[in-house]
Amino acid sequence: MNVLVPLDDSDPARAAVEHAVSEYPDASITVLHVIDPNMATYGDGGVYAYESMIEIRENAAEELFEEVGETASDHDGELNAEIVVGHPAREIVDFADEHGSDHIVIGSHGRSGAGRILLGSVAERVTRRATVPVTIVR
Repeated sequence: MNVLVPLDDSDPARAAVEHAVSEYPDASITVLHVIDPNMATYGDGGVYAYESMIEIRENAAEELFEEVGETASDHDGELNAEIVVGHPAREIVDFADEHGSDHIVIGSHGRSGAGRILLGSVAERVTRRATVPVTIVR
C-alpha cells in the first residue's frame, strides 16, 4: 500500500503523519510538501526574488521532513519525501495519481463557515478531486 501525506508547517499536518505511520505501519508512506508559487504568498517584491523564495521554502521543507522523520522512527517506520511547486490541492491529487497512491491522509484545521469560505480548504478540495480514499485528520 502507498500512502500519501501532504505536509505543511501545521499541527494538523503533523497529526496526519502520526496517524499514517501508526495506522499503516507496513505501507510505503510519502510526505509531500507543495510550494505554492502564488506571488501574493511572498508579499511585495516576491516577483523579483522568486528563485530565492523557492529555495528558502525548499530548505524549510527539508527541515519539516527531518522533524516528521523522527515521528516515523518512533513508530519504526520511514518516510519518502518529495517537494513540488504548484497549487496545493491540484498538485496533491496529481501526485497521488501519478505515483500510484492508494490512500491520502491529510491534516485540516477544521474551519467551518466564513473561515473556510474565505480561506478555502485544501483538504476539502483534495477530498472532492481525489480518485483514492482520503482520511482527514484534525
